[in-house]
Amino acid sequence: MSIELFNESGMDAPEGQIIEVARFALGAMDVHRAAELSIQLVDNDTMADLHMQWMDLPGPTDVMSFPMDELTPGGRPDADDPGPAMLGDIVLCPEFAAEQAKTQRHSYEHELAVLTVHGVLHLLGFDHAEPEEEKEMFGLQNRILADWYDARELRVRTERQAEKDARLLRNIGFDATGDSADDR
Repeated sequence: MSIELFNESGMDAPEGQIIEVARFALGAMDVHRAAELSIQLVDNDTMADLHMQWMDLPGPTDVMSFPMDELTPGGRPDADDPGPAMLGDIVLCPEFAAEQAKTQRHSYEHELAVLTVHGVLHLLGFDHAEPEEEKEMFGLQNRILADWYDARELRVRTERQAEKDARLLRNIGFDATGDSADDR
């Protein structure tokens, strides 16, 4: 998957994490691996302009999604390969997200992860205008985030164990290739 991120917000943001969680969400939704996604981080004023222009609502918001092509999660395994497609654009407002994180009493990084997954789901056609839609979308969002955090924790534990194993092997005379010092 090709994911491009443009930070025009004037704020530091965990760009690698945003891309990572977007890629994870797209994979969890079985979006074709050749899909392309653009993520733009903007300031409050830019987001307020977009919010007014597209939603006719005043003031900034946290995330907006602009779908491009109609992509369906999953699909038939025997279907023709659809080829690359531009999924759309997600626009995040880190300044708004930072304030929202404070009121929600969680980290700024977590808030951006939530908003990224939320934006991906909107691009895929999910909405929360009706109670049943909201239940489905937020349930899916929470499951994807929980799975992403679990996968990250497993990766960190695996990397730590690999480092410990490599250190132990070095301490007993083996290098990274598994050769002992006596074999060289």
